Amino acid sequence: MTLRYTIAIIYIVITASISAAFANGLGEPVKIETEVDTPHTQTAEAERKTMTSAPDPFLWLEEIEGKRALEWVEQQNAQSKMALTSDPLFDTFYEEARTILTSEARIPYGSIKAGKVYNLWKDKENKRGLWRRTNLKAFANGKPNWETVLDYDALAKKEGRNWIAGGIKCLSPDYRHCMIELSDGGKDAGEWREFDTVTKEFVENGFFLREAKSSVSWENKDTLLVATDRGPGTLNTSGYPRTAIEWQRGTNIDDAKVILESAETDVFAYAFAEQDENTTWVFRLVAPSFFEKRLSVQREDGQFKPLPFPPNIDFQGVINGSAIISLREAWTYGGRSYDLGTVIAYDLQKDTASLVWKAKKNQSIEAIGVGKTGLILQYLEDVVGKAARLRKDTVSGSWLSDEIDLPDNGVVSLVSMNSESDSALISFESLTRPDTLYFVDNNNRKQTIASLPNFYDASDVTVEQRFAKSADGTKVPYFVAGKKDVLKDGDAPTIQYGYGGFLAAILPTYYSEAGRPQNGALAGKLWIERGGVLVIANIRGGSEYGPAWHQAALKENRQRAYDDFIAVSEDLIETGVSRPEMLGIIGRSNGGLLMGVMLTQRPDLYAAIDIGVPLFDMKRYNKLLAGASWIGEYGNPDDPKEWAYISQYSPYQNLRAGADYPSVLIYTSTKDDRVHPGHARKAAAKLASLGYSFYYYENTEGGHGGTANQDQLAYLTALEFAYFAKRLMGEEE
Repeated sequence: MTLRYTIAIIYIVITASISAAFANGLGEPVKIETEVDTPHTQTAEAERKTMTSAPDPFLWLEEIEGKRALEWVEQQNAQSKMALTSDPLFDTFYEEARTILTSEARIPYGSIKAGKVYNLWKDKENKRGLWRRTNLKAFANGKPNWETVLDYDALAKKEGRNWIAGGIKCLSPDYRHCMIELSDGGKDAGEWREFDTVTKEFVENGFFLREAKSSVSWENKDTLLVATDRGPGTLNTSGYPRTAIEWQRGTNIDDAKVILESAETDVFAYAFAEQDENTTWVFRLVAPSFFEKRLSVQREDGQFKPLPFPPNIDFQGVINGSAIISLREAWTYGGRSYDLGTVIAYDLQKDTASLVWKAKKNQSIEAIGVGKTGLILQYLEDVVGKAARLRKDTVSGSWLSDEIDLPDNGVVSLVSMNSESDSALISFESLTRPDTLYFVDNNNRKQTIASLPNFYDASDVTVEQRFAKSADGTKVPYFVAGKKDVLKDGDAPTIQYGYGGFLAAILPTYYSEAGRPQNGALAGKLWIERGGVLVIANIRGGSEYGPAWHQAALKENRQRAYDDFIAVSEDLIETGVSRPEMLGIIGRSNGGLLMGVMLTQRPDLYAAIDIGVPLFDMKRYNKLLAGASWIGEYGNPDDPKEWAYISQYSPYQNLRAGADYPSVLIYTSTKDDRVHPGHARKAAAKLASLGYSFYYYENTEGGHGGTANQDQLAYLTALEFAYFAKRLMGEEE
């Protein structure tokens, strides 16, 4: 992976209203007048108490492959697709999105390994993708000669399986011995097979892991470190492995040596190896919560020694015998104190620590590349991307920083770091400036490899960074992009995007194959060119200003993230950019939860809400798929004290009759094995039961991404923008 970069209980009160929610022949959402359990005159607090104490009438929709649930999905899909695909702009949106997402002019981002660049390429002919490689020198000169290593489309056809490319783990430094993950329909779970990059074939009788959510790491060519589902008692409450094994080639996995066993309540547990020159370092990692880690390293006697790091860290790699970590909390060690947002080098033999880099208050570390003799740091400064090379001075022992000369006011991404020579691939982009990929040599001299064409006309588009004041006085940055005249005239159809969680910074990128809303190319072509405005809100919960920006919105402070998003919306209205009748919002996953909160807390601000692969029922989120692993972010709803604050914002419990909700778009994937599709299904079903209109789309494959290939992504993108056009550009009453 490169650095470019979640029984049916049949209790139906109002079955008829649910099945009739999209029963009109016009293909438009309709309101169903229906009798509900609680009177319209009850307060939201009373309804919330009733909902959490009464049986959930829609639990049957949590049965992912249940016949009744799938029939419900099919019915909702048919009606909503008919409504949205019949929009005059849908076909145009689809073709424009597909052209961008499958363009041959896209930059082939890849990883530098053993003198070559490896890349997964998808286009119109290769929907599942080609894993291919070319010589590094040819790639750096912009003249790659691609050689196919594995054709996923051909493999899927040959085996008659719906294979989607998953992870790839190869043994350094030769990159010959690899483990390839194949996912059925795009799920997080996948099976792993051994692959030889020289013969370009799967290894006969090689290592093989059946479908599971597994972690794999090479210790040497005959030994794998594996965490996987090995039967009863080997998974934790989050559905992830709780044991790790050292598996020797040619032996039965059931006989492998267990080198780590964690508690059932721990979130993650796995072992991994780091290749450092001629030394292989083996580590064990246990995560008691999503953000806490306990690390230990194997000594020469085979025993594991706990490392003295605080729990809230990110492990980055090993260089010259030192583990590189970034701190997300303060740490005192060896008589010295280190602040959060600091990079530390810890000598694994001497047990000493030294300062590598310290972030300022307006900076945030986003990625660290570990090379042969030094590091490259990708970071933000007031949400603007930068990069620096870090080297250890051989005389003083101090780490020296040398800024890499890159364009300003955009997004910098460390694509890949070359562990053999310290060179790197780094990209730059902005909402209006197409991606450019650079080869940066050991001396920070950069060479342009490739640039994207202009996918939309940005000649008269302006991008501004503004700040809104949140409820507690915090200044919240956001970006506004639109045509100059549109922004000048104001009252424009506007889409505001947000996420606000899990340390994820939301940046104003030009292009992403994931096709998310902050993608300037897609939004530019489909929306901004038509007079729309795009807004990206950098609310708390992300990492835009480092770990403290994230921690400010954890658990009982979650409302701060929602207040931040509301503040941006209100600022857009107050400054005349838009008005409630023309303001739409969009978010997915944790951002889908954000959308649900906006629906229930401030529906007066919005005319359209796009809710993607969402969490929604926060009373049950920890019981569904990987949900238990996120207690560190949200809190435990089974704890009455923590449910007290979660219940204040949980969208499912706070939906009520008699509110003026806009007609929302909800989408998910049947194959999403991270965020349970039951969240989205139950959200739609409850809206129907309360008499509200909505659109619903559930893709039958695609995992948590929602789609399995670029065609599906183009289709979903077209549905979303057709929805926004209907709601914000005056096409729907």
